[in-house]
Amino acid sequence: MTPGYTLRPATAADFPAIRALIRAMCINPTGLDWRRFVLAVDAQGKLIGCGQVKPHKDGSRELASIAVEPAWQRQGIASAIIRRLIEMHPGALYLTCRPPLSPFYERFGFQPMSPSAAPPYFRR
Repeated sequence: MTPGYTLRPATAADFPAIRALIRAMCINPTGLDWRRFVLAVDAQGKLIGCGQVKPHKDGSRELASIAVEPAWQRQGIASAIIRRLIEMHPGALYLTCRPPLSPFYERFGFQPMSPSAAPPYFRR
């Protein structure tokens, strides 16, 4: 059975839809750059999910902006986006998330860390 969506890199034309989805999901919209995004699109090419890896000045990289349209949630889309981003960006990745989401991200190898052990960007 096909999942009903495909993953692809974003294009400049996708940026308005990325920004709209991020805002609709109440995710911090700063640091959005379409060139870093992987998108999930439905059979008609409509954006249904996205995510990016954001580089920081201290050299750390952040898994960020993971968002899926509510009608498409709980179908493995966020997981597929995360797996693709991890594959594309080997090495250390960090993220910040609300505590209830920690178990979800732990499935991908992310672990809670103390602020003193985090890279400078994440200590602030």
